[in-house]
Amino acid sequence: MFTGSETTATVLIVLVALGILGWGFYRAKSFGKLGILAWLQSVVLMSPWLLFFGLFAAGIYLNLVSILFMLIASAGLYIFIGNKLRAAGQDAILRERVLKMVQESKPIEDTAEENGGETAAATPKEAKNAVTQEVVPIPDEDLKNIQGIFGIDTFFATESIPYQEGAIFKGNLRGEPAAVHSRLSASLHERLGDRYRLFLVENPEEKPVVIVLPSTNDPKPATLPQNILAGVLVVATIAASLETAGIFLGFDFFSNPSRFGEVLPISAGIWVILVTHELGHWFLARRHNIRLSFPFFIPSAQIGSFGAITRFESLLPNRTVLFDIALAGPAAGGIVSLLMLIVGLILSHEGSLFKVPSEFFQGSILVGTLARVVLGSSLQATLVDVHPLTIIGWLGLVVTAFNLMPAGMLDGGRIVQAIYGRQIARRATVATLVLLGIVSLVNPTNPLLLYWAIVILFLQRGLERPSLNEISEPDDARAALGLLALFLTVATLLPLTPGLAGRLGIGG
Repeated sequence: MFTGSETTATVLIVLVALGILGWGFYRAKSFGKLGILAWLQSVVLMSPWLLFFGLFAAGIYLNLVSILFMLIASAGLYIFIGNKLRAAGQDAILRERVLKMVQESKPIEDTAEENGGETAAATPKEAKNAVTQEVVPIPDEDLKNIQGIFGIDTFFATESIPYQEGAIFKGNLRGEPAAVHSRLSASLHERLGDRYRLFLVENPEEKPVVIVLPSTNDPKPATLPQNILAGVLVVATIAASLETAGIFLGFDFFSNPSRFGEVLPISAGIWVILVTHELGHWFLARRHNIRLSFPFFIPSAQIGSFGAITRFESLLPNRTVLFDIALAGPAAGGIVSLLMLIVGLILSHEGSLFKVPSEFFQGSILVGTLARVVLGSSLQATLVDVHPLTIIGWLGLVVTAFNLMPAGMLDGGRIVQAIYGRQIARRATVATLVLLGIVSLVNPTNPLLLYWAIVILFLQRGLERPSLNEISEPDDARAALGLLALFLTVATLLPLTPGLAGRLGIGG
């Protein structure tokens, strides 16, 4: 049976989940059929997990066949609704184009009357050059060339505004964003070479605008002092990983450096996960022809390292590339960590190197559930013998989960920005920092979350710079992977309640 605190916690979780779904529906209904379909996709994707953990909290355990059936049914419904959403979106685009064609075909006098006497551009030649002439901080000849790339079949520019060393062009988007951006960029390169970059973004009113900036504003490679700092942080992280290994073995490494051979295997395991994470980023970045800076590792004596800060040294073509590179690191590091954990649990036996309290497995829903499946009734003992790979895998999952938090320029923040846009990413960053602060106050004995909140606040709270094409969104499959990654983050960091752990047979 539930205790009073567990019942309250369960009710609060249910209310929060219902509140989030209700808030999502409220926001979605203003977008009509498209919004409702997009909301249903999110509901269908998350329903199996909510149902699984809801039943789990109630003491009802589903078998593997039931879980697989729910996942397959959810995936099928998600794809079905996605097809409906794309079809509805195409219909909406066609209706909008027809409406614009009808409006553009009106006599000049009718259009002028509707606009209070002002005559609107009617011919293609006039429309192509319908850009308000304003003084902008770029040469007049360049400005005329830039104005010449717009047309009624791509982007109908109506106004130009000086912006930094370039200009912002307001107007109407006439076509699919990716195709329009490709055509405009090609035309700009044909006229002015590699001197300017064209960004297709949304303004605060969520209307498409074109921003043209000199290529001198491109991201700069890391300076020599920055590379030296990165090297120093590598050395500091190596030292921190050795100290972490010593802590798990029950001694202070720096007071006993002669025991280097004992801490080396655990420290090396931590570095395998860290390097795999960074290689995941590097591989996808190279695939998309994006340059990355050298990783700036963040040392931590408790877990070896919080991961690394990696800067983009190239402009990103679109949000899909941002998603791919951001997810690749946690996916690679997380898979290796999970494999280490599972292998470590399988290899664990009486007399293994580590003896950990059974409460150790209550610190994570994911780790506790896997340990219960592999180790079975041995988790009821006061101390549990585990293989070192179990500890290394657990540390790797924690580091991966920290980096998948939806905040700023963390991998999780970049994923949220890629899927949902900058406005949602900004709100998610604030919510994450507030949540970390609250949890740190409630549980002051564990300073890790407070340290990580400080790192995010001072180093990672800003968003990634906009992509060249900021309007086109990642496809449904990537959105599903992003939600799955965020879900696994919660499952890794959320602990089991004592009551649930007792029903699972974890602990005495």
